[in-house]
Amino acid sequence: MRRLISLLLLAWLLGFIWFAVALPQPADEGERTDGVVVLTGGAGRIDRGLEVLRAGLAPRLLISGVGAGVKPHEFAREYRIGSLQMACCVTLGFAAKDTISNGRETAAWIRTQKLHSIRLVTSDWHMRRAVLELRRAVPTEIEIVPDAVRTRPSMKMLFLEYHKLLARLALRLVGM
Repeated sequence: MRRLISLLLLAWLLGFIWFAVALPQPADEGERTDGVVVLTGGAGRIDRGLEVLRAGLAPRLLISGVGAGVKPHEFAREYRIGSLQMACCVTLGFAAKDTISNGRETAAWIRTQKLHSIRLVTSDWHMRRAVLELRRAVPTEIEIVPDAVRTRPSMKMLFLEYHKLLARLALRLVGM
């Protein structure tokens, strides 16, 4: 029994080291997709999504998890988005409150827009769980291109996110 506990502890420790050291990276600059999805909640995410849109790497943008008090015209002014581009190409998603509902909101947007590929923008420390939740929500034929925003996460942030990822993987193993 002691060996099993030691083995599990070692696997947990090595997994955490891998998680913290090998954070996901930004996507290749020239990679094009049918849409770009930004999950709110971290610095630089919206800016990165708009950069992708403005560079012509994706013609549509969903910002998932926008706060209920955000007004589209104020958002457009803050991020310097013209009214034509806002009307044609930017969708503010107000339904998501967490990573799981980000996946559901994104899946609905993908269906509505009839997309085949998306670029997913979120923080590097959040990317693995975000991809996991999105994979659960969208059809398998949808290509997801991770585009991580580099951050300097604290050890506490990495520790919490690692355990959230482990919990979601455990729930997935038991079919939830």
